[in-house]
Amino acid sequence: MTPNDPTPEEMSLDELRAEIEDIDREIVELIARRTYVADTVAAVKEERDLPTTDESQEARVMERAGTNAEQFDVDANLVKAIFRLLIELNKVEQRESR
Repeated sequence: MTPNDPTPEEMSLDELRAEIEDIDREIVELIARRTYVADTVAAVKEERDLPTTDESQEARVMERAGTNAEQFDVDANLVKAIFRLLIELNKVEQRESR
């Protein structure tokens, strides 16, 4: 081992950070996929002259988010806040595209 080599603790920290980078990339990929599907939903709504907002569907999404959070032992309020943001961003995009 040379003086410039990382210690085992630093190596495991680097490995953990690399794993977080991979997870972050996956999260962005999933957001992109979700956005694509939401855009498709918006196109169907426009084609059928349906309103942009569907509060009952939004409630189901939020309920599902909370249930999934609990299943994975993650703070449900945090997960719901993230989903609320995703929903709002999709609604803004839908309104702008009309």
